[in-house]
Amino acid sequence: MTDLLKFRIPFLAFVLVFFTVVSCKNNEGSGIVENRNNGPALGTSYSIIYFSNKKVDYQEEIDSVFKVINSSMSTYIPTSDISKINKGDSILQVDHMFKDVFNLSKEINVKTDGYFDPTVGTLVNAWGFGPGEQIELDSSKVDSLLEYVGFGKVELTNAGTIKKTKPSIFFDFNAIAKGYSIDRLAVMLEKKGITDYLVEVGGEIYAKGENLSKHKKWVVGINDPLIEDRTQYKDAVELKDVAMASSGNYRHFRVDPVTKEKYVHTLDPKTGYTKNAKVLAATIITDNCAKADGYATSFMAMDLEDSKKVIENDSSLEAYIVYLDANGEAKDYITDGFKKLILK
Repeated sequence: MTDLLKFRIPFLAFVLVFFTVVSCKNNEGSGIVENRNNGPALGTSYSIIYFSNKKVDYQEEIDSVFKVINSSMSTYIPTSDISKINKGDSILQVDHMFKDVFNLSKEINVKTDGYFDPTVGTLVNAWGFGPGEQIELDSSKVDSLLEYVGFGKVELTNAGTIKKTKPSIFFDFNAIAKGYSIDRLAVMLEKKGITDYLVEVGGEIYAKGENLSKHKKWVVGINDPLIEDRTQYKDAVELKDVAMASSGNYRHFRVDPVTKEKYVHTLDPKTGYTKNAKVLAATIITDNCAKADGYATSFMAMDLEDSKKVIENDSSLEAYIVYLDANGEAKDYITDGFKKLILK
């Protein structure tokens, strides 16, 4: 694929399964075949393992999923639906995928008190993190750009079009579309009758059924944000019929030369500025990957105590958050449900 939906580099989960070239192998005597596909997509890479009773290769179908995701939501493709809307098209009727992502984004936006906001695209571009032009920013310019940020300023109409209160509002679904692509790949596999699989795109994961080659649940590692080597993991978890997404800023930050405070490349949609790096990484496990992706991103921008309130009020969310305490020491906040999944 040549046109790619690009994403800011995430904090990656390390999958404890060796993803190599497209391959398959038969578990002797079981009648079960392990199939694999991997490659570049969405500005990152993907790896998929799935089991069947005969050798199959769904590469064409996998490419098709990525193609339609790009066509709908890539801000890097001028002819995509989102690019047309960002340029002011108010009559385009969006597809069901755009509607899914829009509606889930609205839900997460409300539950995170506005910290998850796909209308932050104008600021993303201005700070140099998106496809648009980077500009020199000062407080007055940031304040002026904030006029184009706010999910309450956009609407998905009954006709399937997008209505914006200000034409310059710029959508950016990069913080949720990668997770959504995994959910769509899962739907595709299940329509093929596949019941045991692991889909990974850029470190985000959906694990269904079991790893039949090992006769156990899928085992996935979580990186330590304090260690540069991404093959080193902080903990390992067993997953079955759940999605997991992670976000982090351990590689992307700047240090204020005067205050020595660390700032990261996570934008606060309320202030328009990058966020102070008290939270180093957030990993979320829930029932679908788009939701996990959206909340993991949100919790990087939110204060830890506010994130805890959101998590405690939603029984579908399990969280593992690495943060710095008042003394600058790394600490962990882990929900009870997440703890039960960690391998001892």
